[in-house]
Amino acid sequence: MDRRSFNRRVLLGGAAVATSLSVAPEALSADGPAKTAPAGGEVKRIKLYAEKLADGQMGYGLEKGKATVPGPLIELNEGDTLHIEFENTMDVAVSLHVHGLDYEITSDGTKLNRSHVEPGGTRTYTWRAHAPGRRKDGTWRAGSAGYWHYHDHVVGTDHGTQGLQKGLYGPVIVRRKGDVLPDRTHTVVFNDMLINNRPPHSGPNFEATVGDRVEFVVITHGEFYHTFHMHGHRWADNRTGMLTGPDDPSQVIDNKITGPADSFGFQVIAGEGVGAGAWMYHCHVQSHSDMGMVGLFLVKKPDGTIPGYDPHEHGRHGQSAEQREGHEH
Repeated sequence: MDRRSFNRRVLLGGAAVATSLSVAPEALSADGPAKTAPAGGEVKRIKLYAEKLADGQMGYGLEKGKATVPGPLIELNEGDTLHIEFENTMDVAVSLHVHGLDYEITSDGTKLNRSHVEPGGTRTYTWRAHAPGRRKDGTWRAGSAGYWHYHDHVVGTDHGTQGLQKGLYGPVIVRRKGDVLPDRTHTVVFNDMLINNRPPHSGPNFEATVGDRVEFVVITHGEFYHTFHMHGHRWADNRTGMLTGPDDPSQVIDNKITGPADSFGFQVIAGEGVGAGAWMYHCHVQSHSDMGMVGLFLVKKPDGTIPGYDPHEHGRHGQSAEQREGHEH
């Protein structure tokens, strides 16, 4: 999806692509150098809802009646504080638990410390993203920057097993000052044998034009280990997915093992060195691929065409995320 500023409140997406909530400035322009993340330190507030969906799934949303699977993408900068007014519209208790950020025990999101939300109730969760720095004892404290995620920790069991199975999860990105901002960000969640809780062999597919800077957030939930592989594109195995320079020792990869609750992310220049095409991404565990854990990264030429690609031949695989939105719930 195209990135938009938090203040403009432009919300896009559906179950195939997580809605973006950005608290960073506008994404880079097609002209001039790439835009980068600013210094943090701001206090932000949003409203988030937990809802049951028509197909028996559950989701998080920024507006009532607009919950998605995955839930909205939440972006912060190191130093920011985010207050989330969380409302449970369902008939079961639910919560909001985040990985990678700082929070008090009252924002943990579990029944064990009563930080969940009963049916019809509301609660404010507060997340903080800190910058790196030196501790008083001289050791180094890492910052919060990274690709993280949030999820329910209550529905079904004290660990939210049923909530995760039904779609109560979403991505979080924390930027460091100077991080390059993408043109668009997409979320891929391996959840047991499904991607983004979609039926097998139904994507989701993601679109871009050759030269776009595209960011992927990859999250795993469920009972299985997977391997995320993308055809024709590769990234650095580090915090940002980008090399910092010619001497960066990070390994460049196109396949990464990922287990339950793991998350990582990276940016690619669409079609760089390979051109336009219907580039496959999938779990490289062979039986998982065969069972439908596969989608397409549809990289178009500037005229909008994709060489050798017939959307009618691929059926619903040929539909973009935006075109499929009406099929999701």
